[in-house]
Amino acid sequence: MSAERERFVGLQMSPVNFLDEGVEPLLDMLRDRFAVNAIMIGTVSWLGLKVGRRVSRALEGWPDHGHQDETPLRGGSYLAPRPAQYERTSLKQFRAPDEVFAGIDVLDLVLAPAAERGIRVYADLMEPMFNYLGHGSSQRVELPGLAQVMQVDCLGRIAAEPCLNHPDYRNWLWSVVEDHASNYAGLAGIMWCNERRSPLDAALAGSAPHCFCSHCERLAAAEGVDVGRARTGLEAMWRLIGELRAGVAKVDGALIAFLRTLYAHPDILTFERFWVERNKALDRELYGIVKFCDRRLEFGLNVWNRNHLNLWRKAQWPWREQAQWADWVKPIVYQHQSGGIFFDEWSPLLGGVFRDLDPELVVELAKAVLGLDEVALGEMIATGFDPDTYVESQCRETVAALEGAIPVYMGIGVDAPRSRPEQAVCTPDIVRRSVLATFRAGGTGVIFGPAYSGMNLTTLDGAAEAFRELDRV
Repeated sequence: MSAERERFVGLQMSPVNFLDEGVEPLLDMLRDRFAVNAIMIGTVSWLGLKVGRRVSRALEGWPDHGHQDETPLRGGSYLAPRPAQYERTSLKQFRAPDEVFAGIDVLDLVLAPAAERGIRVYADLMEPMFNYLGHGSSQRVELPGLAQVMQVDCLGRIAAEPCLNHPDYRNWLWSVVEDHASNYAGLAGIMWCNERRSPLDAALAGSAPHCFCSHCERLAAAEGVDVGRARTGLEAMWRLIGELRAGVAKVDGALIAFLRTLYAHPDILTFERFWVERNKALDRELYGIVKFCDRRLEFGLNVWNRNHLNLWRKAQWPWREQAQWADWVKPIVYQHQSGGIFFDEWSPLLGGVFRDLDPELVVELAKAVLGLDEVALGEMIATGFDPDTYVESQCRETVAALEGAIPVYMGIGVDAPRSRPEQAVCTPDIVRRSVLATFRAGGTGVIFGPAYSGMNLTTLDGAAEAFRELDRV
């Protein structure tokens, strides 16, 4: 078997790519030019990044392939409707209404031609599937009943994301995964991405903490959480963060005020743990559904880059634990974009609990704790992170933490959408060095993302060059 076939080389794709470029010509080109042997298709989503064309075209123009069509895709399911699959949920009508997909099931369209070419096909499912700032979301989610399953914040207001503990929504996610796993012979598996802010995480970022719907309150109480005290504490924390960001003086400083609030309201942490563990339980449940339907199907985790850019999330989501419900992991390291992501991640903290401290010193300490040997805060957006330090260190750390339990496929960014003109631009050399860093650090594959629709083929050529270099060794 050739080195090309032994490597896992994945690519995240939109359903519309196959209509724009033709299934067989597109698959041939991806295999022959870039050694792609696995594709991850956004089968159910309202995110433009998963189902549409380039979302950053206003800033970056069109890529060097595909159709230059401004018509927005409305999102939803790009699979054939199967109402019987969704009897246990009120969320039933979500077939994508885009006219170009009338009568087309994207997996039925792609599976056979991909198999003929030795290309594995995965469904790419990302939660939340709805409005997601900066990811080209649909302006209107056409899913009747969605408003009835939303989170409730600490003030009793309906929030902007569905509640993972609402039976209708959780059953819907179960049904979506079962639909994929039961009805598509030849599907290799599912790549699942779970990107949700926890209650305390939301408060630290300035959003009202969640979720205090009747379902969350009942489940938390059953686990011994005093929901009333937790709600009071999280509201106090949220109000404190608002005051800190508004510049209200605190006699002992912002950080001490934060710690004092946490000390005075210990139920914040018990509720936080309840919510995070229910989130992990969802991942385990979906893994179990996939394996019940077909043990041969793979369940891979597409892991949020905030898990290694945020101290609190890194503590909450250890790699070795996640290996219990995954066949492989894909750490997201969209290197040219990561400086901006880190900057945006830490800005609310620097303006809140750390506002009295020198931001450069705080960030240097944070980078040391997180194992990031990257440029200073003021240079991050324009420079991005370096593949030879960032990608390699994250891969090496993940491989070590997993202790060989499951493979590591690094999520390499190729023209990940920029959100501001001064942000670093991806280059073929960045992609090339990221691929080489992955295999140097012990990774066994790569998955290029976040979306083929937004990639330039000339940028992805950097990967092809890296594979040639690896083959010459």
